[in-house]
Amino acid sequence: MLKTICIWTAVILGIGAEANGLFMLWSPADWYLAVPGVTTTGPFNQHFIRDIGLIFLFVGTALLVGAFRPQYRVLLWTAASLWLWGHALFHFWEVAVGICGPDALARDFGAVTLPAILTALLSIWAVADARKAPSRSASTL
Repeated sequence: MLKTICIWTAVILGIGAEANGLFMLWSPADWYLAVPGVTTTGPFNQHFIRDIGLIFLFVGTALLVGAFRPQYRVLLWTAASLWLWGHALFHFWEVAVGICGPDALARDFGAVTLPAILTALLSIWAVADARKAPSRSASTL
């Protein structure tokens, strides 16, 4: 049951990251205006939005490949989690130095902090599951 929840969580997060990345690449100006709070963090920068869009495509791909290729899961999910945590911590830093108000943390929680938390939990589960795998294969010999 836990494995199924983890795989589906990775798939949902992966599809969301892919969709966000594609939106950022396809229509950066529309993305800039559509995402709550983005306009308050600085002026529109098409190049920067597209750069981050590429990162979201990589994060989404890492989550999706890891969901279907267990041998790569720890590496890919941990890499995705590290970037998402860096992104989330950057949002906290912006509040700490006064770029954004504390309300930004609540506004951004679902799209920024929650994915970081979930991918960290997925990575922890993947490590635990990978540690069990050798003992399972050894017992079938």
